[in-house]
Amino acid sequence: VAKELVAEAIAGRAVVRLVAGDPLTADSVVAEALEVARAEMAFDVVPGVPSTTAVPSYAGVPLGSTFTVADVRVGVDWAVLASTVAGAAGPLVLHASAAHLGAVTAGLTGQGMSAQTPVAVTAEGTRCTQKTMVSTLAGLPTVAAGAAGPLVLTVGEEVLQRESLSWWESRALYGWRVLVPRTKDQAGAMSDRLRVHGAIPEEVPTIAVEPPRSPAQMERAVKGLVDGRYQWVVFTSTNAVRAVWEKFAEFGLDARAFSGVKIACVGTATAAKVRSFGINPELVPDSSEAVEMGSEGLLEIFPPHDDILDPVDRVLLPRADIATETLAAGLRERGWEIDDVTAYRSVRAAPPPAPIREAIKTGGFDAVCFTSSSTVRNLVGIAGKPHTRTLVACIGPKTAETAREFGLRVDVQPEHAEVPALVDALANHAAQLRAEGALPPPRKAKARRR
Repeated sequence: VAKELVAEAIAGRAVVRLVAGDPLTADSVVAEALEVARAEMAFDVVPGVPSTTAVPSYAGVPLGSTFTVADVRVGVDWAVLASTVAGAAGPLVLHASAAHLGAVTAGLTGQGMSAQTPVAVTAEGTRCTQKTMVSTLAGLPTVAAGAAGPLVLTVGEEVLQRESLSWWESRALYGWRVLVPRTKDQAGAMSDRLRVHGAIPEEVPTIAVEPPRSPAQMERAVKGLVDGRYQWVVFTSTNAVRAVWEKFAEFGLDARAFSGVKIACVGTATAAKVRSFGINPELVPDSSEAVEMGSEGLLEIFPPHDDILDPVDRVLLPRADIATETLAAGLRERGWEIDDVTAYRSVRAAPPPAPIREAIKTGGFDAVCFTSSSTVRNLVGIAGKPHTRTLVACIGPKTAETAREFGLRVDVQPEHAEVPALVDALANHAAQLRAEGALPPPRKAKARRR
């Protein structure tokens, strides 16, 4: 390896040598670093976190300031190890695989360690699929026999503190597979929030956003903005905001094109998108249900046209091709002239891969989070209805109503129609079900093909 590192560096390439844990705690890696140094190559060492300490910490088992480490996979002198453990305080940390568990029990009990000594066995340590099994030395071979891959064993009374210190696997949605049916570039915030609660999000695009078939309308609208044709611009979605700014970029324009124009947004997410371009909208519904109320929420606070106060009587409404007429009609009733412009097309996304469709129909997902009626309709249209074991979370009453129309049971609806509130409500619901012993049955293990 060292020769390859040197050769690649001489060839002018940037070379990275990845190792598990802390690089200079492995003799082989130290030898490689010395070889690179002898070749007079400049290098950096980035200290890492070894699995010896990281995995027990993720399992909620405290090692304290003193502990003993051994790797059973490369052979252990049990007498020497037992003597070391007996003369030192703190737990014993062992690296092993399932094939070594019997040897661990025999080796340690054979040297006088109690068969009732607590043991924590952690598989897939620090990952979102981490699993920790607690046993005793006597029960170790049976309890963890099916564990796959590298294992970290923590042996000692410290294991008993896991009940108080477990923080990774104790999260409300830990290990849950949660379906996120959204426009692909808008799913990130929800997925991030789900991961905070320990879930494994699976993003499935249900809506694809495409440009309008003809750019003429948008080009005239942008020219009208520059010429002072509009008193207000009303944004109904983040996609509409993005579409307008993309058109600005085509013409070499920026936020200054909105000089003298007021901006209204239907909800907080749309307003946040506008602010990301350096502009504060003048009008955003205060209601926590703004996401669900949509047009109605904005119309409640939109001012009527005043011939004296409003020198211009026209409103630009850039939106999707499938948008309803509620907002435009309501603005006209308030005396405004409306330029209703198709800023983008909202089309049903292609069906997800067959394994995802199968998981949706057979209960492979623990929960699904719907953020709009369209995500409900489109998911059912491209992939079918979620299985009855899958918990259904809807962002607000309209989305929930649509879900029920499709025969879905709505389990979770947050008090506030916002993505963070939706995810938190799902987590709280899961925690309550767990406390009551009423969680849905486990996902069925997928049959292996022979």
